[in-house]
Amino acid sequence: MFTVNPFTALSESIPATALQLYVLAMFIFVIGGTIIDTIHKKSAQYFFKNAEEAKKSATRTVSSGEKVGLVVKTVTSEVLTSSEFSNQKRRLSHLLSMYGFIAFIVSSAVMVFAYSGADAVTPVIWPIIWHLGALSLCVGGYWFWFAIRVDVAAEGNSPFRVVKADMFILSLLATATSGLIWSFLQSINAGGLTFAFLILFIISSTVLFGGVLWSKFAHMFFKPAAAYQKKVTKADGSRENLPADADRSDPADRDRHSMELLKDAPLDMGLGIKREQPNHF
Repeated sequence: MFTVNPFTALSESIPATALQLYVLAMFIFVIGGTIIDTIHKKSAQYFFKNAEEAKKSATRTVSSGEKVGLVVKTVTSEVLTSSEFSNQKRRLSHLLSMYGFIAFIVSSAVMVFAYSGADAVTPVIWPIIWHLGALSLCVGGYWFWFAIRVDVAAEGNSPFRVVKADMFILSLLATATSGLIWSFLQSINAGGLTFAFLILFIISSTVLFGGVLWSKFAHMFFKPAAAYQKKVTKADGSRENLPADADRSDPADRDRHSMELLKDAPLDMGLGIKREQPNHF
């Protein structure tokens, strides 16, 4: 199972060109849905307007070299390692899902476009990446769904409660799960059951990529840009038009009226609300 390209056997009943056209259609859905989502929510307009407003209150100019450094820092921090998550379980779940999704999608594209013909010999590495990617996605995704989600872990709601915002994660899990089951059933020649899970795989992946406009899929592309812009505003001193962090070791800050109650408080006041997990439901 893990070393067999599931799309090779599929090409015996569905032409390889049809599979390739389907993948291209899903790619177009993602690009088109993201563009429409950006226009509809005016997120790009807000992003550029906010950047222009920040320049007016900047206290210094960020050089091109610094900007390149901030891009690298954003990619290595927010994108590759998801350092913005303070909850390490949430961070690990996200990384398992993210890298699993990337491996699953990339290997799918390679096997469909390069090795989906009936006579094609697929290098064993690609089916292994495809299956391990789907498994990683399932581990991270189901862990998040049943144990880490805020409304489940902190608010006590049922993990089976579904709202519109769950469309992305559920279609993602359905795609990976049905794909793995379909591949397994192919390996044991399960006949009609194999076809049933193939249909589920196609439907769930169509919802995943075709439903970008109604899910959080587009957010994945906008989030790194927003993280980069936030770093730029800190570097140029504009701070998104927010005041600088208070420093109680500075007499000017310590003697402000709004800081009066904290004058005699220790600088390190402990964990506060982070002392224990929010599970008081």
